[in-house]
Amino acid sequence: MRAVQVPTAGGSFELVEREAPRPGRGQVLVRVAACGVCHSDVMARVGMASSYPRVPGHEVAGTVEAVGEGVDRWQAGQRVGVGWFGGACFTCVPCREGDFISCTARNVTGLTADGGYADLVVAPQDALAAIPDALTDVEAAPLMCAGVTTFNALRESGARGGDLVAIVGLGGLGHLGVQYAAAMGFEVVAVARGAEKGEFASQLGAHHYVDSTSSDVAAELQRLGGAQTVLSTVTDAGATSATVGGLRHRGRLVVVGAPQEPLQLEAGAMIGPSLVVAGHASGSAKDSEDALRFAALSGVRPMTETAPLEQAEDAFGRMMAGKPRFRMVLTV
Repeated sequence: MRAVQVPTAGGSFELVEREAPRPGRGQVLVRVAACGVCHSDVMARVGMASSYPRVPGHEVAGTVEAVGEGVDRWQAGQRVGVGWFGGACFTCVPCREGDFISCTARNVTGLTADGGYADLVVAPQDALAAIPDALTDVEAAPLMCAGVTTFNALRESGARGGDLVAIVGLGGLGHLGVQYAAAMGFEVVAVARGAEKGEFASQLGAHHYVDSTSSDVAAELQRLGGAQTVLSTVTDAGATSATVGGLRHRGRLVVVGAPQEPLQLEAGAMIGPSLVVAGHASGSAKDSEDALRFAALSGVRPMTETAPLEQAEDAFGRMMAGKPRFRMVLTV
């Protein structure tokens, strides 16, 4: 089979021929149809994989090719996705509490096991999510990471239908966050840089738009009544921190973008209104399945650009450079 691997820490992608893998006990062999190119794939390039060579890719959509011994949930020909969640150990404290995404084994597709930049990928059966027929493979692939991250963060945020919810950023995560938030029945505020993005935010379903380059974001959110939830998808610490003052009492800032710099938060301003700042991991395979089903039902779709597997290096470079602005997907 063909695979695009990182040969060593710090290496570039290389297209190689490998022997096709076979599923072991409790594993499923998936024939890859599409694999999203995520910014987190850089982790395999810089030396964060468990071993090398490593095939990256954790936004996988395809079909079941074969199943290993002990697998009864999945059958050959079934459409499935594999995301960041690479399976649980079922024995650590988080797993025993049912919090599988917090499993201390930290199994990550494309980092601790080979991922979807290949014709075939093997995954534990508990890492698979069923793909609805209403979604194409190219549409489904980015929802296995960017989609479940925003969808799950919003539904776990405590916001209820009709509440004011702000999405910071309109990129790969943010353009999905706005769509999911609108479909969930929130009053949606999109926050981004530049007045020209207002029309696009409206097309995604936002009810309000705040240009952070010309407005005080916190003041604008308070003018609208205060946000119950702010979902920050950006990697700008200043832009994220600037939203805290826009939360209503007991509001929550949920951080899914990872700035390199620390957030600057004034403790006193948070204590009085009992504000919460929380990080949020993506979600388990069941969470991914829920995100896919909800997208199929509500019309949420990622905006994508495709490239063949052989052009993985170029596709990765375009993603890192912000071109396209949304999601890059390899077709296999």
